[in-house]
Amino acid sequence: MSSSSTEQTSRPNRLAAAAAVTGIEALGLLAGGLYMLVMALTDGTGDLTGAVTGAVTLVALGLIPLAAARGLWLRRSWSRGPAVITQILALPVAWQMLQANSALIPAGIVLGVLAVSGLVLLVNPATTEALGIRRPGQDTP
Repeated sequence: MSSSSTEQTSRPNRLAAAAAVTGIEALGLLAGGLYMLVMALTDGTGDLTGAVTGAVTLVALGLIPLAAARGLWLRRSWSRGPAVITQILALPVAWQMLQANSALIPAGIVLGVLAVSGLVLLVNPATTEALGIRRPGQDTP
C-alpha cells in the first residue's frame, strides 16, 4: 500500500471525535423524539397532535446531525457546516436546561460539554485539513 493511499484513508482523532460527538447528539434527538411519540400515543392525555408534531420534529432534526456525523466520519467537507450548526443550536438548549430547577440540569451540563467540545473539534486545523477545507488566504495546492 502506498503512502498516498494511507494518507487518504487515515482519519485524525479529532475528526473521529467530532463525528462521535455529532452522532451522540443525533441519537439523543432521535431517542427524545421516539420517546415523545410513544408517550403521546400511549398516554392518552393532552394534545395528541401537538405531541406527535413535536416528536416528528425532533426525529427530523435528529437526522441532520446523523447525516453530518456520517459525513464527518467519511471525511466529506459538506458535513462540517451542519455539524457546526448543530453545536451552535445545542448551546441555548443546554442553557435552558441549566436554568430548569429539575433533573434537566445534569442533561444540560452534558449537552453543553458536548456542544463546546464539538465546536472546538470542528474548528481545529487538523479537522479542517482532513476535510479538505482551506482557510481564508490559503493557497490552493
